Amino acid sequence: MSSFLQALEPIVRDVIAPAAEATDREARFPRAALDALGRAGLLGLVSSKEVGGLGLGLAEAAQAVQRIAQDCPSTAMVLTMHYAGTVLIEKYGRRELREAIAAGRHVTTLAWSEVGTRSHFWAPVGTARREGDAVVLDGFKSMVTSAVEADSYVWSSRPTQGEGASSIWVVDSQLPGLARTAVFDGMGLRGNASAPVKAEGVRIPFSCLLGEDGNGGELMNNDELPVFTTLIASCSIGTMDGALARATAHITKNRFEESGTSVSDLPTVRAYLARAQIRADQARVLRDDTLAAMAAGRADTMLRVLEVKASAAEAALEVTDTAMRICGGAAFRKDVGIERLFRDARAASIMAPTSDVLYDFIGNALCDAVAKKD
Repeated sequence: MSSFLQALEPIVRDVIAPAAEATDREARFPRAALDALGRAGLLGLVSSKEVGGLGLGLAEAAQAVQRIAQDCPSTAMVLTMHYAGTVLIEKYGRRELREAIAAGRHVTTLAWSEVGTRSHFWAPVGTARREGDAVVLDGFKSMVTSAVEADSYVWSSRPTQGEGASSIWVVDSQLPGLARTAVFDGMGLRGNASAPVKAEGVRIPFSCLLGEDGNGGELMNNDELPVFTTLIASCSIGTMDGALARATAHITKNRFEESGTSVSDLPTVRAYLARAQIRADQARVLRDDTLAAMAAGRADTMLRVLEVKASAAEAALEVTDTAMRICGGAAFRKDVGIERLFRDARAASIMAPTSDVLYDFIGNALCDAVAKKD
């Protein structure tokens, strides 16, 4: 087992897993888990060694997210968004902020989705106005993971000037003018503090810009999209792993009183379980091939990047539904732990870019490839 996974395992066992049910029931942000991850250096997993981080990559981040999601997808999603924001800060941000993340003292998150853009987060409607060496932000983000709880937002806006689609900024979450406008009380992922965030006249230094003004779309598509889709897919894969492990244990251990046989002795139940495991493994293999495509710079890399989130998100819907089905009425009990994962699995398919949007992108890519050959 890799050293970072060895460091992660006791945190999952002793901190994350025992709190998972209360995290969901009370919609409680997993602060203790983040503190433990920070002390272990795992918040700085993708931060470079130059600034004190572990210097690891996307493959390792995917493993960490997947492992945590087996027990608490809410915590896994918080970590996903932290890593997603960190990769941009690591490449374009100020050294002192990079050092704080590497040291486990700073949690960041993405703030991109807006009501006015639907799933098209790469073209925000929120504005950025230049005033000397400062920038004034106005905008309304429809859903931000770790809202208020994160130390910073990686925030998107229209550019201060020019024709570019967007600009990306690092914004201190405690600045005047930033406000969470509602408290999330939804069906799944209840512990990740997702909420709308409004910016009214928020002043930041122009030096908070990541990359170039107006070049946000390039950062989103080239730097961020591969990270985001792979980590969301890993969260879905971990959720499937957790649901199948719990379902398999339940049907194996529970026996019919009259005959003494277990639920797993029923061929129909075993067949459902087998199909679910195959579906989860298919998503896992595609995720791993996506990582391999990125590492090798393969020609099909972007196609894999588009496919991986849609594949895993839709698989998680099917697999957790099957886990509920084969466990029968017991699956609806909270102590079994499956219905929580069932609810959490609903989020990925409708998280921008949604599965439907990704299907459109994939179809366009396939058609364009044929058109170019002709």
